[in-house]
Amino acid sequence: MVAPHHPLTRRGFLGQAAVASSAVPVLSAATRTRVLGANDRINVALIGVGNLGIRHLRERLLPISKEKQSIQMVAACDIYEKAKERARTLIGLERRDVHHDYREMLSRADVDAVVIVTPEHHHHRMAMEALAAGKDIYLEKPMTYLIGEAREIAETVRKAGRVLQVGSQHVSDPRYQLAREVIEKGWIGEVLGGQATWASNLLHGLWQYRIEPEATEKTIDWAAFLGPAPKRRFSAERYFRWRKYWDYSGGIGPDLFYHELSPMMLAIGPQFPVRVSAHGGIRFSRDREVPDVFSMTAEYEKFAIELSGNSAYSLLGANHRKAIFGREATIAFVNGAIEVKPEPVFRSKFEKATGKKELRLQREPKDYNAIRMAHFENFLTSMRTRKQPVFDADFGYRVTTAIKLGVDSYRQSRMMAFDPRSERVVDNAPRRPGYEGTGENYEEPGGALSDGRTG
Repeated sequence: MVAPHHPLTRRGFLGQAAVASSAVPVLSAATRTRVLGANDRINVALIGVGNLGIRHLRERLLPISKEKQSIQMVAACDIYEKAKERARTLIGLERRDVHHDYREMLSRADVDAVVIVTPEHHHHRMAMEALAAGKDIYLEKPMTYLIGEAREIAETVRKAGRVLQVGSQHVSDPRYQLAREVIEKGWIGEVLGGQATWASNLLHGLWQYRIEPEATEKTIDWAAFLGPAPKRRFSAERYFRWRKYWDYSGGIGPDLFYHELSPMMLAIGPQFPVRVSAHGGIRFSRDREVPDVFSMTAEYEKFAIELSGNSAYSLLGANHRKAIFGREATIAFVNGAIEVKPEPVFRSKFEKATGKKELRLQREPKDYNAIRMAHFENFLTSMRTRKQPVFDADFGYRVTTAIKLGVDSYRQSRMMAFDPRSERVVDNAPRRPGYEGTGENYEEPGGALSDGRTG
């Protein structure tokens, strides 16, 4: 599914990996998970019982547990007292099975898999510690906050023989597998590009989640929330609406474009970008750091993908249709299906190959809830077969690279370049005057990242 992985070569990342790995406990064999039989129920634990964690429980985990009985929820973890109570109520767990420290939960021998649904700046450390504990992982998108973190996870998954599914369910939408088959048959010719958009006109802007009155310094472990992020005073605003702030998120790119780029790359073939540029700004929602209008172009060796998004206007349905452009035909993604239409000069060739003037192809499931369920079921199947899932760690690393370069391009006001062979960011574009550095992986002395973070 993915291009061959190249070995580590960059001094900066090796330094970063050494620092990050030193904090990851190597747990004893007694804590490692059991070998699953074909009929064994998979024991699942959840890290993070916030808005998204509750959705995972209600829409996937609990239905699978109660209806199919192929999994059972054995534990949960959160750093907010009200969230712990939600876990006990929704799942029906005993108090001893709802943990404060996720590492304590990972030490349990009865946990086969963990679902990580936390702010993205925690993904790397939690995933690495889960791998050290011998757990398989369903890791919510974006895979990681930084590129080097995604690389380290991908390498560790490969070496440890674990299963990791990145939680962007759109990759399990059958339309993209159909598109992949059409491309592989040569029906659209050489792929030249693609486009997708996400737009919504929200009254108060994106990510304005309710701030619960029970949330205080006494009920939230603020130091645990900050983790590797810069130290700040307690803020319930930041705790609940973390996607609005650079310390914990990249905004529209990692939250929404990840869903757009990932399935398109499944269809075309996962790979690294070579250049990425982005622009945008805060046009309406002034109460945040990340932009509410954001666009990026990810250039690959033979094609480019254009992504545009905003939460300030919806375009009233006039937004760009999601499509993949070939030299000889175009694939358009419509409701529940794909439409393949040839370029006029290649119409006769297309008809000879397909037997039709145009194609409309569809495959079950068409329902979005079914697609989300299928993505998690794919993870469970991979756990039993020990084959990698549809959105594995190597694939996730490639998508994360493009998305993070887009975020860095916006923040630094310059084109970002990447070398797929050495897997390094190429610092060959001029910085803007007065720029002090907010990106990553630029051969900093000692392997530290240029924003001061080391893991």
